Amino acid sequence: MRQSYQQGLLQNQKPGLALNGDLVCIGTAQDALFEGAQDDFISFEIVWRNDKKGIWNFSYDREKDVLNLASTSVTPDIYKLSLFNQKFHYLQAERLGPRLFSQMSDFQVQQLQQLGAKGEYTAHFLFINENQTIPNCSLGHPEADSLILREQVEAWMGEISPGTRLKINAKQDIDLMSLQYYYGDSNPYRSTNVGFGISYTLPIIVAILSSPPGTLILIENPEAHLHPKGQSKMGELLALAASCGVQIVVETHSDHVLNGIRITVYRGKLDPEKVQLRYFERRKQGTEFVTEIISPQIDRNGRIDKWPEGFFDEWDNSLEALLEPREE
Repeated sequence: MRQSYQQGLLQNQKPGLALNGDLVCIGTAQDALFEGAQDDFISFEIVWRNDKKGIWNFSYDREKDVLNLASTSVTPDIYKLSLFNQKFHYLQAERLGPRLFSQMSDFQVQQLQQLGAKGEYTAHFLFINENQTIPNCSLGHPEADSLILREQVEAWMGEISPGTRLKINAKQDIDLMSLQYYYGDSNPYRSTNVGFGISYTLPIIVAILSSPPGTLILIENPEAHLHPKGQSKMGELLALAASCGVQIVVETHSDHVLNGIRITVYRGKLDPEKVQLRYFERRKQGTEFVTEIISPQIDRNGRIDKWPEGFFDEWDNSLEALLEPREE
């Protein structure tokens, strides 16, 4: 929806839903449609906290293989809200790994305040905003000397890789950024010699710490390339951001990330009512497969009432297998 708005397809009633662009690349309209649907259309309905609602219906043009906007236009105020304005970050699962150089973009960073869907503008964003005070003081790391963005990013990065410090150099004559890491009094290391976990985590931490209340952040697989403790700490940071009024939508396969959120609730730093869980389970029904949406509830003690099969129970399943008598 944001991609379509940025391409001028929603507010001007031009034909088509933007299935391909900087944010997502889905393919053709046929790729986007559910093959088991009775009618060939896609509908979006979004309701914001202030009860503003937007509904967009797109019908399928089979001859041109496109999705055309078929609904009446929504109120222009809708496009001032978080999904469409600058208070937004989306970080996809395939973020940029270690690179000797990363891109600069004055338009994306200085005008739109974006990091890029792959985190490709993170170094440039930090270079421009490193001395800004983080908008949510409650996210301040206790070991940081101040609340400025760079020191807070380094402190939270230390939860993933202890002692991490950043060195950012701008190669403005060729529109490239150089990002290196060092530890204590060590020489700076090339990012390609440090590992994927740091590069994959940095844009998430920068997005969270730089976002004021009311920001919408979408993150896929924040646990990628992180060890279990790092995944749990990532869950805690996401939960703390949510407690500060930042809306976080996370797709994860990590029980450690979820446990970090549960710990934050248990410690009283996040109201359990502000945590919504959705688990999608595919099972066979007759000759077809159906997807069931399970919605576990979390209480003030961080406990979950429903434990999805194959997610939290794998530890027990593995231990039971190890405890079984081995066949000689």
